[in-house]
Amino acid sequence: MLAQAPRTSLADAAADSIRAEISGGRWAVGSRIPIEPQLALLLGVSRGTVREAVKTLVSRGLLEVRQGSGTYVRSGFDPSSSLQKMRRASLRDQFEVRRALEVEAARLAAVRHTAKDLRRLNMLLDKRGVPDADDNGADFIERDLAFHLAIVDVSGNLALAETCRFITGYIKETIASSMGTALPEPDEAAHRAVVEAIASRDPDLAAAAVRAFMAPMINALAVGTA
Repeated sequence: MLAQAPRTSLADAAADSIRAEISGGRWAVGSRIPIEPQLALLLGVSRGTVREAVKTLVSRGLLEVRQGSGTYVRSGFDPSSSLQKMRRASLRDQFEVRRALEVEAARLAAVRHTAKDLRRLNMLLDKRGVPDADDNGADFIERDLAFHLAIVDVSGNLALAETCRFITGYIKETIASSMGTALPEPDEAAHRAVVEAIASRDPDLAAAAVRAFMAPMINALAVGTA
């Protein structure tokens, strides 16, 4: 029998027990885990609790439900612990990581973009506009994020794109931090400069444009921590 889940936070505890079996190697990547009634018996919880635990692990990418076949181990790596550590990172740390990722994305985009890609970047930049006072900037953050993620997509590097989407929450924090604060918000001209540098097909120019874009914010944070 597996270690039974305590009575508090049963679904989370059940998820922890299942995750422990995966990380411990009992259920290998690609293998099918026991069916719901068996898991309920092994964990000493209800089937409803097992169902919630499985949903949690599916959302974290550890499990995959295949209709008519069962639930399979998709990955042995749980990103939640990494996300917890990243939450302790300073805003300056987040900007520096974002700069590193977007510099490389711009370099690759400069080499690999198509005319269609450039049209999309310009369309998203037009749509980005300015923050709307009536939505507290939430819609603007989404529009700005869409533009920056599009550059990453144009890079043609799937791993880079997935990495940026993995830290989407932190990218949003950096965008929000420059709205209504002492941090300088890059204006439309700064954004246009990045697109124009990508269009030049010069990867060094594209990288320099992103560094120039990020510099005022990172420098302001450096002064604030001095």
